[in-house]
Amino acid sequence: MINKNSPIPIYYQLEEHIKELIEKGELLPGDALPPEREYAEKYKISRMTVRQAFTQLVNDGYLYRLQGKGTFVAERKIEQPLQGLTSFTEDMKTRGMIPGSQLIHFEIIPASKQVASQLSISEFAPVYEIKRIRLADGVPMAYETNYISANLIKGLTEQIVNQSLYAYIEGQLHLKIDSASQMIESSIANQNEAKLLKISKGAPVMLIQRNTYLKDGTPVELVKSVYRADRYKFMIQMKR
Repeated sequence: MINKNSPIPIYYQLEEHIKELIEKGELLPGDALPPEREYAEKYKISRMTVRQAFTQLVNDGYLYRLQGKGTFVAERKIEQPLQGLTSFTEDMKTRGMIPGSQLIHFEIIPASKQVASQLSISEFAPVYEIKRIRLADGVPMAYETNYISANLIKGLTEQIVNQSLYAYIEGQLHLKIDSASQMIESSIANQNEAKLLKISKGAPVMLIQRNTYLKDGTPVELVKSVYRADRYKFMIQMKR
């Protein structure tokens, strides 16, 4: 498996071998890898080379480390294409996963100046403030806060928001969701986010703000989300 005469770096050969075992299902999520020392002895390479391969696999999301316990196979990340406009529920169903929501907060509040500006409504106009944990197969993926104009989207209930907002807006209110703009930036989880997402405080997360619009250009939704960086990745295809 390790060819020391190859021009390909040894750490990269080891990295690709472990990656292949994971992709074939010979190493499963949660499995512990042998210590670096064992890999070094087995392939007669330095522990530094093994550590370099492990570190790259951790950075790429294939492995994770637990202090004092070792290195383990990570759950595979959910890949989210950025080409189309879909809801979280639709995304998870497409992947054969069971979508779910845990409602944290549901209230009609006066719109702040910033929220009013994003939704093109008057300051202090009524908006739904909805906070949810988004789940895939029961695992927390994102902590999401939605702001929706109560004068535009009428009749929202806790039961509805625990299912799919987009299905309600389009299926029941017959409003056509047409486009969205989305901003993504990296951050680390604060104490509250870590608790809700069941990750460590300071773990990497992705902050995403989405502004969604109806076909006539009316803003319908402002969403601020905190996604687990260890379980989610975004992919985009570009043409020159």
